[in-house]
Amino acid sequence: MVTLLLFLVPLIGGLVSFGLKDDRTARGWALLVATIGVALAVWGINLPAVDAGRNFHAGWMGSLGSSFSLNLDGLSGILTLLTTIAYPVILVATWNSTYKKSNSFFGLMLLAQAGIIGVFLATDALLFYFFWELALIPVYFLCSQWGGERRIAVTFKFFIYTFTASVLMLIGILYLYFQTPDKSFSLQSFYNLNLSTREQSHVFWLMFLAFAVKMPIFPFHTWQPDTYEQSPTAATMVLSGIMVKMGVYGVIRWVMPVVPAAAYSWGDVVMSLSVIGIIYASIIAIQQNDLKRLIAYSSIAHIGFMSAALFAESTSGAQGVMMQMFNHGVNIIGLWIVVELIERQMGTRKLSELGGLAQKAPALAILLVIVAFANISLPLTNAFVGEFLMFNGIFNSTVTQYNHVFAVLAGLSIILGAVYTLNMVSKVFFGNTNQLTARATDILFNERVALSIVVGIIIVFGVYPQPLLNLTAGFVDSLLKEASVAQLIGK
Repeated sequence: MVTLLLFLVPLIGGLVSFGLKDDRTARGWALLVATIGVALAVWGINLPAVDAGRNFHAGWMGSLGSSFSLNLDGLSGILTLLTTIAYPVILVATWNSTYKKSNSFFGLMLLAQAGIIGVFLATDALLFYFFWELALIPVYFLCSQWGGERRIAVTFKFFIYTFTASVLMLIGILYLYFQTPDKSFSLQSFYNLNLSTREQSHVFWLMFLAFAVKMPIFPFHTWQPDTYEQSPTAATMVLSGIMVKMGVYGVIRWVMPVVPAAAYSWGDVVMSLSVIGIIYASIIAIQQNDLKRLIAYSSIAHIGFMSAALFAESTSGAQGVMMQMFNHGVNIIGLWIVVELIERQMGTRKLSELGGLAQKAPALAILLVIVAFANISLPLTNAFVGEFLMFNGIFNSTVTQYNHVFAVLAGLSIILGAVYTLNMVSKVFFGNTNQLTARATDILFNERVALSIVVGIIIVFGVYPQPLLNLTAGFVDSLLKEASVAQLIGK
């Protein structure tokens, strides 16, 4: 039952929000709904693995072989936990932001949360596709209605990319559906298919391209920097911190175990694109003068590292990806919070126009430095363990003969990440104040709370990552069994 509540609470909460007229009431309601989500997620992942509460199954479109099936396992559990933690943090951090028709804004935010959680829980392909679209549609409206000056053109580009990707995914899902003996959309039916190598390759590219756009990885990334720059910061946090994980999740859940031979055959190509994206995005990030675009390219580099580690098909690499999806989401949201606070107070995001903020906002400077250290995977921060596992997984991969080359190239992301992250911290917070930054003040109580939660997670899981490892360990074993062993025996 908890799986159904995880979806229903934000769905109903979002619909109710549209009927609220008072701005403060709409904000308070959204925060209440989001906080209930955290309690439900913690409850769900602490249930025994065999507990019936982790599963929900009901009739939906029986004539089409589709059911309303939800499941909370290690993979969906860690991403649901990320989603539910992120939402209250985002709402608290942006409490002082003003929105026209705030009831509609918060209603769309909660509907997006419902769709995202549905994506992570669905074990029926048609239901998965329904939730995928449910997550995207509210974001289109958030970007187009509350975005920047170029929001219409940017949102249209975002729509074209994601709509094309969704069509490709639907074609792949329908093809798999018609190959099942009992015409079923269930995940297990897809896992049981015995497709030829040629069929697997076709399905692989249909599905992978759809998820590659969402991640995004090179060269399917061009929609992302513009969208992040023009979207309202709260929506950008959702896109960057949570929604990009939908793409990685799709590859893990719906591609590698379904077409394992194709994933193995095309692994070198995907890993090559991934490491190219890591280096390309990192170099572009170094050149950026706009804080939002810098963080956007940083995100592309981090996701590229996850993609490369995933196709290494090793235990440590897969485990690292699971952890890093959670940790990257937390860390990138922390960076977006800082950008929101600076832009709201200073009226600019340009590094060249900032400087010396540490003198005027010491609390913000201290909190940002910790988040920045996590962004470059410094030891004792949450990102270190996941990134080390991913690097180890690529280096020791047995599915590619270029594992050492990929490891070295992927490892450059750590060095390049330190360059653009520390450069950002230096230009924004250190040096002398100027006419603009001389009037800066330190952050408010709610902003300290939001950033303190992020920093707390960074430190806790940096020092003691075992809970995240325990949560995902069982799923990693089953994933590699489906994606690696199955293709060796001719699944």
